Amino acid sequence: MEAGRWRDENVDLVTAMVKGADTSVSDEELAQIESRACPGCGSCSGMFTANSMNSLTEALGLSLPGNGTIVATHTERTELFKKAAQLVVQNAFKYYRDGDTSLLPRSIASRDALLNAMTLDIAMGGSTNTVLHLLAVAQEAGTDFTMADIDALSRRVPCLCKLSPNTMRYAVQDCNRAGGILGIMGELAKGGLLRLDVQRVTGQTLGEDIHDFSITGTELTEEANAIYSAAPGGQFSIKMGSQSVRYESLDKDRSTGCIRDLEHAYTKDGGLAVLFGNIATDGCVVKTAGVDESCWKFSGKARVFDSQEDACEGILNGTVQAGDVVVITHEGPKGGPGMQEMLYPTSYLKSRHLGKECALITDGRFSGGTSGLSIGHISPEAARGGAIGKIVDGDIIDINIPERSINVRLNDAELAARPMRPLQRKREITKALRAYASMVTSADKGGVREI
Repeated sequence: MEAGRWRDENVDLVTAMVKGADTSVSDEELAQIESRACPGCGSCSGMFTANSMNSLTEALGLSLPGNGTIVATHTERTELFKKAAQLVVQNAFKYYRDGDTSLLPRSIASRDALLNAMTLDIAMGGSTNTVLHLLAVAQEAGTDFTMADIDALSRRVPCLCKLSPNTMRYAVQDCNRAGGILGIMGELAKGGLLRLDVQRVTGQTLGEDIHDFSITGTELTEEANAIYSAAPGGQFSIKMGSQSVRYESLDKDRSTGCIRDLEHAYTKDGGLAVLFGNIATDGCVVKTAGVDESCWKFSGKARVFDSQEDACEGILNGTVQAGDVVVITHEGPKGGPGMQEMLYPTSYLKSRHLGKECALITDGRFSGGTSGLSIGHISPEAARGGAIGKIVDGDIIDINIPERSINVRLNDAELAARPMRPLQRKREITKALRAYASMVTSADKGGVREI
């Protein structure tokens, strides 16, 4: 989707949600934002979960160049569909007629390809949900790819691209103008951070595609220019491929532009990080690209809720105060069951101007539109006896992103002796979800079923 504009800055659906609960925003201002937040068809304009996964399929090699970043309204998106359809037929012949297995999804989504995709995700601070999805893909493919790999990558991959919700300066359309997903991967490749010999659905290697679609090389190909010059139309439209506006120039600035080179990275730490500690012995995930660096070290008193709904009420009614750590338990794969998306609690913290004054930790998951000091996927989850379920109001939670740690301020003996906090919420669970809960793993395994 094209980004909306209000008062000379980008706005999107999350902007409308945050402003909607902000009592300092007038009804007139809110109406203006709501009328601009979603100016047409396509997934949200920021690096939320849909666009994050769209970008990761391109990084994995399972979709074509431009797939992650061309706006839905542009004719180049329609052209991309046509190219993809042609390639589906060609690859079907290669497999069924010629016996070529190299173009099958299981062949392309190798361990090296998954590492490349996660490297890209860390470099642009994508949705934390991508961690769940890639772990689940790896489980299904029988590929050795774990939280330990993600943790290792997060310690050496810098943040080279920041898009909404991590900044309102750039949206996905701006990343496209700067060379898109392959543009970011080209900068990563210069630092030796990618495996360039992996096979892609295009029939080429990653290294070959990076070369052929570079906008900063010695020669800009016609196909690359067509993709990355595709611009938003600036007019409301719910028709896909309805406009053909072009950027007058491409963003090749790698020092202050949308996509940075390694020397001018937004941060030397990547956009995602894995934390460990006595309440997350199997790990948890934070989108560091969306966290103000002043909050990278945070300690506060726990304010505990056992549902998203109760947490939202506590934030809006003033129970949650500056300096608190909001703890939401029993929203993991087993406890939810099913890990409902939690965009409201993090948005409401911003609405109450607590975005830099509070932290939020949970065994559940967030929307890709979440930013701020929001830590999810705490494993093991409360429903599996995880220590997050032992936290009570007033406990001190210590978070240290640079040291990759998260702990409740209790010693081992105190934590072991502490009983689980009784589950107080009343939630009707369907038979289907109860069956799912009986078989599902924790988030660190991708929340897949064990059958």
